[in-house]
Amino acid sequence: MIKFFRQSYAVQYVVIAILAIALWIPAFVWGKAVVGQEQVVTPLYNLMARLLGGISILQHVVAFVLLVFGALLFNAVMVKNQIVGKVSTMGLFVFILLMSLTGTQANFYPFAMSTIFILLAISNLFDVYQIPNPEMNVLKVGIFLAFASMCYFHAIWLLLWVFIVFPMAKKGSIRLQLIPFVGFFSVYFLFFVGVYLFGDFKTLMHGYADYFTSLHFTVEGFNLRTILFLVGLVVPTVLMFFGSNNSNFEKTIAVRVKISMTLILSVFAILFLFMGGNVLMQGLIFIVLSILVSYAFSYMGNTGWANLFMVVFMLLVFANLYYFKLL
Repeated sequence: MIKFFRQSYAVQYVVIAILAIALWIPAFVWGKAVVGQEQVVTPLYNLMARLLGGISILQHVVAFVLLVFGALLFNAVMVKNQIVGKVSTMGLFVFILLMSLTGTQANFYPFAMSTIFILLAISNLFDVYQIPNPEMNVLKVGIFLAFASMCYFHAIWLLLWVFIVFPMAKKGSIRLQLIPFVGFFSVYFLFFVGVYLFGDFKTLMHGYADYFTSLHFTVEGFNLRTILFLVGLVVPTVLMFFGSNNSNFEKTIAVRVKISMTLILSVFAILFLFMGGNVLMQGLIFIVLSILVSYAFSYMGNTGWANLFMVVFMLLVFANLYYFKLL
């Protein structure tokens, strides 16, 4: 199975399309509309949620389209940055699988809408390492994170991740390191001006104040099932990731840097799980795992036990989606 997705022919895309549809059939047939996810601090998500009008089938169609575009973008970023092979659908396969594991994920919710913006920010930050004049790319990182935060406001904390990992991507002046903040706050400045002129600016400011004053870490979103689910994902990923590092593939410095940046991003992904709400809707952890699993599958030598794990894992996923419906 793993060697099959290391290639990129028409048959791989057909198989992945069938897999995606099979994973989402329960959502289209039995899924319900997601309501109550709107917050003052997520204006883009609120706008789209109002346009969809709480109609279940429309929500699921939009969510599925976002997943497909996100998967194609994710695979392109992985190939471009040599995290998977030059001709590979591994990223496409892993992303669709990990972003559709449960009925909870197969919905229209804030993180699902922010995914493409977050992937664009990651892509531009990865590019910074290899281009001589990265100012425009760095500016785009801030702009894309601003739009991501307007869908899923926790994404605002990824500015801190950018600040931390930027010296790994490009050694430069503090001026260069502050450019993402310029892009981010430029978007918000225009948004605030628009709301001040044509909307309810006072309510908006109260919304942001409430977010920061009530922000705290909590375990309320966890239960035994979600803990076992996350452990069942994270532990094999770690084992496969470090196992792939023992292969004979000689990673370039650029690839190592980008993987190191991803490992630091995993810290933020874990912190997001403790920021309240349903932990399965704090989807940054699944993007991080998608990067690490795609990398591990692409370069591991002996794939026998990994193939066995994937077969068993996928059987459990389909059993949960069609029969148990535990998550």
